[in-house]
Amino acid sequence: MMQKDLGDYRKSYEKSALMEDSISDNPIQLFQTWFYEVEKSDGVDEPNAMTVSTVGLDGFPKSRVVLLKKYTHEGFIFYTNYNSEKGRALSKNPKICLSFFWPNLERQIIIKGTAEKLAKNLSDGYFESRPDGSKLGALVSDQSTVIESRGVLEDKLSQLEKEYSGKEIERPEHWGGYLVRPVSMEFWQGRPNRLHDRIRYTLTEDFDWKMDRLAP
Repeated sequence: MMQKDLGDYRKSYEKSALMEDSISDNPIQLFQTWFYEVEKSDGVDEPNAMTVSTVGLDGFPKSRVVLLKKYTHEGFIFYTNYNSEKGRALSKNPKICLSFFWPNLERQIIIKGTAEKLAKNLSDGYFESRPDGSKLGALVSDQSTVIESRGVLEDKLSQLEKEYSGKEIERPEHWGGYLVRPVSMEFWQGRPNRLHDRIRYTLTEDFDWKMDRLAP
């Protein structure tokens, strides 16, 4: 029988605290502070790795890890194939959840929001900055579709490498960015005795942020 009891996996969280009088009224400012701190800690290989959750066309939620490529006062930007499973999910239901977990600092951030396609010129600009191999990868892969073997991808890549040798590789229409505009941002800081700090910011109708402390 395949099973394992994980009930004895325990850890005491004691590295930091999250107190209302020492944090910003703006959650994106607090995100920036935490992101700088996790970068400086050098304890996470890809601090911009986030779990992206959508509700699929089959009605089931699905999560996958995607890299955050930019954040601004408006929200959070990532890039993908618009025809992928997550792209098709977002075309029907743009509600999305982003989650960051930085275990070395005992921190987690959960962001709820709505996703909208990024302006074409911004997607063009980012695509142009990518290495040629990544550009061709976007052309090769019909993301989320069933393929016979890896060889299909490798053969197609070889063909495109010859086709685009010495030529500019333009962004395909089916590939681009999403801007996630947050409506809720929750910050979690591990604390001793499971009395963790949880601060949630909620966007109001006046486009201000309301801060609440949640029970752990």
